Amino acid sequence: AVLKTFGSVKPLGLMSFPRPGVTLALDFPNLGRDSLTLMDQLDDIVRATSGGAIYPAKDARMSQEMFERSFPNLNEFKKHLDPQFSSTFWRRVQK
Repeated sequence: AVLKTFGSVKPLGLMSFPRPGVTLALDFPNLGRDSLTLMDQLDDIVRATSGGAIYPAKDARMSQEMFERSFPNLNEFKKHLDPQFSSTFWRRVQK
């Protein structure tokens, strides 16, 4: 586990992850459906209970809904995106 505290400096980027508060990174083995169910439950806590976000560079299963909630400047960012851009992650979170 890694626990970090972010300061109150406003990020310059449209898709910056750091924001004021605390972030906790946890690693879990992938044990199939049970692990995915646990991740969904943790997403619910992050989203509903704390108004938090998931760091996409450290996550391999984030939903489109969680990605959109995690990055409030997403629509502004999309204006600058090359329409030919594609990746497995982008296709998963932008269906």
